Amino acid sequence: MSFQDFAVTARPEQGPPRLAALREQLAAEGLAGFLVPRADAHQGEYVAPCDDRLAWLTGFTGSAGFALVLADKAGVFIDGRYRVQVKSQVADCFTPVPWPETKAGDWLLEKLDSGLVGYDPWLHTPREIETIEAALAGTEIGLKPVDNLVDRIWADRPARPTAPAEAFPVEIAGLTSGEKREMVAEALRKAGHAACVLTLPDSICWMLNIRGADIAHNPVVQCFAIVFDDARVALFADPEKFEALGPDPNISIAPLDAFEGALGQLGGPVRLDKTSVPVLVQQVLESFEIDIAWGDDPCVLPKACKTDAEIAATRAAHLRDGAAMVEFLCWLDQQTPGAFTEIDVVKALEGFRAATNQLREISFETISGSGPNGAIVHYRVSEESNRTAQHGDLLLVDSGAQYTDGTTDITRTMPIGTPTAEHKDRFTRVLKGMIAISMARFPTGIAGRDLDVLARNALWQVGLDYDHGTGHGVGVYLSVHEGPQRISRASTLPLEPGMILSNEPGYYKEGAYGIRIENLIVVTPVETPEGGDPQRAMYAFETLTWTPIDRRLIETSLLTTEERAWLDAYHATCWENLASRLSPEAKTWLESMTAPL
Repeated sequence: MSFQDFAVTARPEQGPPRLAALREQLAAEGLAGFLVPRADAHQGEYVAPCDDRLAWLTGFTGSAGFALVLADKAGVFIDGRYRVQVKSQVADCFTPVPWPETKAGDWLLEKLDSGLVGYDPWLHTPREIETIEAALAGTEIGLKPVDNLVDRIWADRPARPTAPAEAFPVEIAGLTSGEKREMVAEALRKAGHAACVLTLPDSICWMLNIRGADIAHNPVVQCFAIVFDDARVALFADPEKFEALGPDPNISIAPLDAFEGALGQLGGPVRLDKTSVPVLVQQVLESFEIDIAWGDDPCVLPKACKTDAEIAATRAAHLRDGAAMVEFLCWLDQQTPGAFTEIDVVKALEGFRAATNQLREISFETISGSGPNGAIVHYRVSEESNRTAQHGDLLLVDSGAQYTDGTTDITRTMPIGTPTAEHKDRFTRVLKGMIAISMARFPTGIAGRDLDVLARNALWQVGLDYDHGTGHGVGVYLSVHEGPQRISRASTLPLEPGMILSNEPGYYKEGAYGIRIENLIVVTPVETPEGGDPQRAMYAFETLTWTPIDRRLIETSLLTTEERAWLDAYHATCWENLASRLSPEAKTWLESMTAPL
């Protein structure tokens, strides 16, 4: 069984007739426009095929963005990761719009004189709608909740996922579901809240110690939950999904269509998270005059700060994955330039991970970009785009695995044949940024935005940069993209012990090549240096990923003594951790790739 296919999932030529059909619905409803997000009612990052309305309408398959469709204009809003990709995926009737530089409200003010723009209240959060309405205040343009116009014209829309739930081992979780529910209930009682509505699948799965398979590559169960201040939970999903799990007197399960009715029966105050709950939940509570208390999803931060058991399990998963990666890289070095393709790379890597006999899934579709395809940050190789790796290319491989004991995410960039001086310069500057984050020491209260500059400094010195964050949070056999922790210019959340993040600076030259180097790291307390303030807690990053970094792309003259020492120590640990796990051939390869610079 392969976890990744290479079919073309959307074509630009499908966009114009679908756009025309949507505009017919606009005219029939008397609307000036309609919002089409890359979101579902659960507001997670990833969506099931039945909810991928943005891709169906426009052809754009990225994991973030939205479309604003008017009678004569249609903008597809994409961030820096997708500005190359979108060019080949959407037809000329759609205009790519740089986002978040251009906000939805500002674009509407520029393109529209008056009228109502419809939106599906299941698919947008209160924060999103409030932001747009604030920009439109005092104008003749407004927003109107309506049923979904895309669903009206999507004749062959796939069915909802029905994968069963499974129990997640408490030995890995470190806390029982009862303990987690009590943590959440205590937070509600402390705030004076009677209940909280949860819609994020990974929040609910974390709290209940369950996993599922409703979203490709993300082991989550799609459901809604109401958590009460006495630690009871009302769960709303297909009850058949939970037949394999034992009953719990404190957890009730009702069908999805009972969710709205249950909201109307609540006593307040009811906590809602403006950034993740659908607007519809707010509307139902307000219609019954139930007090709303705005606050954070109470699962998000505890989920982000991993238990000792979760971190220990994740370390084990990364050693297993590191050995599979070394077997793969050894295989790659035996391939002849011009004789293998990007798809060959994907299949080989999945095969080495599957050989561990513990692979549950890949954590996302492997990005295997050779030459110019490597410059597409979230490139997805298809049967049509599949490229043969040529001598002189760089090959960027960003991949990950889902094991029961951990989620991995690693990027390595390799030369196919002989790299150029430019390749080595850019690669080494990216490496310097990755090492800078790895070596960082910082006091309590420091956020991801405070560290992001460390990863970019070497690129900035020569006028270069990259258009994505430096790091995202990662779950434990959960979502490979997990909030709220990030290393990014936009992240103001202080980093705390136990938070797992990626460390992945990059550089991309459109039409030529891409470079990214990525390890996973975890925030850990360290002793305050001698002479430092003993009252100030200090943190550092423990590296979790153990796979050598390609020394053929390193311009050693650009590295400082400290950077060389870090890299030599990293490679020595790769050897210590992995040598005994490898085939003889891969062990010989690893020995050569981890020798001191």
